[in-house]
Amino acid sequence: MTLQQMEYIVAVYRLRHFGKAAEQCGVTQPTLSSMIQKLEDELGLRIFDRAAQPVSPTPAGRMVVEQAWRVLVRAKKIKDIVAEEKRSLSGTFRLGILPTVAPYLMPRFFPRLLADHPETDIRVAETKTEAAKLALARGEMDAAIVADVEGLEHFDKAELYFEQFAAYVSEGDALAAVSSVRSSDLRGSFIWLLDEGHCFRDQIVSFCGIKDGQTSRNVYSLGSIETFMRMVEGGRGVTFIPELALEQLSGRQRALVRPFALPIPTRRIVLLTPRTFVRQSMKRLLADSIRASVPPRMLQMNNTEQRV
Repeated sequence: MTLQQMEYIVAVYRLRHFGKAAEQCGVTQPTLSSMIQKLEDELGLRIFDRAAQPVSPTPAGRMVVEQAWRVLVRAKKIKDIVAEEKRSLSGTFRLGILPTVAPYLMPRFFPRLLADHPETDIRVAETKTEAAKLALARGEMDAAIVADVEGLEHFDKAELYFEQFAAYVSEGDALAAVSSVRSSDLRGSFIWLLDEGHCFRDQIVSFCGIKDGQTSRNVYSLGSIETFMRMVEGGRGVTFIPELALEQLSGRQRALVRPFALPIPTRRIVLLTPRTFVRQSMKRLLADSIRASVPPRMLQMNNTEQRV
């Protein structure tokens, strides 16, 4: 039994597909299938039910995979300890980031970081907070860029920056006539909101006291901030955008932005890592690169802002 074989069965377990698992592992499907077959022959049991769609583990196979998963996490920890001792930035580093942060933050720091440190191998995946927490706990992810919300007490948090929210208002909406938006002003407006599970949505709903009846819930079951911005630009309703998005707007788009009245709802963005995290050199590099990429005013809260 080898670490490579364990990596293959964990990949199939996670993706429920031999072809996708082979692609993720960087091998051909026949190679992956052959290595798993050899492991099954060695153990004398079937790990996967190949007739099931999607591919599923057998009851005994599930227990084998769970143990293999733990072994891989511990093996990676050994490599991380060695890398940190050498202050090395090489080796794969898996970073999660919220979909409401990624489009606005990643272009600011990531290309420059890769250019300055070509030895790094950072794999980025957009993910919601709950999925990031699970991936960090399982060792599937090394760190995540998330908003600081309840339920993160079992992780270490490195503060990155503070980001205000703003309203994005269609020209035909009543809010287009106001200079700043109060929660009470939102009554009667049609609001485009992200699905449940996005902390950005939860923070806005809580701060503004928004009721489901005035939102996009029954109109558009999925969506992104960018999608809803296009809806607003098309002449329908109101949505909300994070502060970093403002710097990507054209002049016409900026005319649709309305700041919140004081206090301004503001989220704290942090770099989340497990308590047992080892690669502090990589963590410092990421945190420093991100802080250097945002406007200095966003590095601390002021008395006009309110954490949400």
